Amino acid sequence: MNLTLAFRHVRLLRVLSRRWQRHFIFMMGGLVVGLAGVGMAFAADAAQAAFRSALHVSPYAGFILTPLGFGLAAWAGIHIFPNIQGSGIPQVIAARQLKSTGARGKLVGLRAAIGKILLTTLGLAVGASTGREGPTVQVGASVMFMIGRLSPRRQPGLILAGAAGGIAAAFNTPLAGIVFAIEEMSRSFEVRTSGLIIGAVILAGLTSLATYGNYTYFGSTSATLAWGAWMVVPVCGIIGGLCGGLFSRILIEVPTGVPGKAGDWIKRRPIAFAAVCGLLVAICGFMTGGAVNGTGYAQARAVLHGAHNLSFVYAPLKFIATTISSISGLPGGLFSPSLSVGAGLGADLAYLFPHAPIGAIVLIGMVSYFTGVVQAPITSFVIVSEMTDNNGLLIPLMTAALIANACSRLVCKEGVYHALSHRYLHGKHEEEAR
Repeated sequence: MNLTLAFRHVRLLRVLSRRWQRHFIFMMGGLVVGLAGVGMAFAADAAQAAFRSALHVSPYAGFILTPLGFGLAAWAGIHIFPNIQGSGIPQVIAARQLKSTGARGKLVGLRAAIGKILLTTLGLAVGASTGREGPTVQVGASVMFMIGRLSPRRQPGLILAGAAGGIAAAFNTPLAGIVFAIEEMSRSFEVRTSGLIIGAVILAGLTSLATYGNYTYFGSTSATLAWGAWMVVPVCGIIGGLCGGLFSRILIEVPTGVPGKAGDWIKRRPIAFAAVCGLLVAICGFMTGGAVNGTGYAQARAVLHGAHNLSFVYAPLKFIATTISSISGLPGGLFSPSLSVGAGLGADLAYLFPHAPIGAIVLIGMVSYFTGVVQAPITSFVIVSEMTDNNGLLIPLMTAALIANACSRLVCKEGVYHALSHRYLHGKHEEEAR
């Protein structure tokens, strides 16, 4: 009897030991996601600084660097690092829905993570109008997926947790990371994965805090909106939503929907097409003195705090440069460029509302356009509020997000990330079937 009881205790200790070992490994995964986010932030800043230095040497440098860099990144994305094009969020959404570990590994694995970091940095180093936050999501999901090989049944939850941790580390916005995972990545609240998500967000966020300190991404602002200026909310919501929906529609349609010889040429010559896109981005950059190159973070932050008056053409040219960079097949995110386009849009609309504080209009413009792009209104107003430490504008931001979401759906029926994820799902489902 005592011997049987002893065996039961030993078995229980083994189970608990394995469970705690897994918890420890998952915790280490969260820390690695945070370190990856911080590392990508440093790499992105260094890459953009290098491109600005090249423009200081010659304002025409972009006409050589950008097309060559786009072509090189497209070649590497086809021949060395497949499945890393674009922001990476569609790949993560698709990976969660696949059943095969092998098929998932092609979308979120070691090769995808390495390629995403290298080619996102390359894109920013040659002047692409892209961000690093979406790529951080794919890298975070890849880290947790590799850890999830220890527990295959929990892989979808771990991938989701890695994506949430990536957002938290990239923006220092833990709440937005959780909301993003629920609203955009899974489109539902999953009780079984809530602990994983919160744990990954905490650990990734702590890593970011330990490196950068307790900072707000765009700096703190206390801008508010008086009742007499509320007309700016529907105006920004409608224009931002329609423009964001147009951007998403272009991203969804161009790779497969361009008719005639142009569409055939794009499919047959993806590297040449990327180089042409690079040339067009270089022209936009030259017209703005390099302002539209890169993430657009500095321009959005400056106009938000009234430290810089953006040119009236900044928003449309940033829109064009980001659209071209995105359809080229270059790895790079949409978050920062979209927020920057929204900031420029708000700055332009501020001329119609001279009595309203420009900071408030810029924030509403950011939420409106970003909602139009991703069609995730809760994530949009939460992430902007958290990035600016502003609670005084929550109601106007919520209202603008809802209006923008409705207007965006008039132009684009489905959110860009989920629409693009279907391409990866279609091919991988065929592989699994074989």
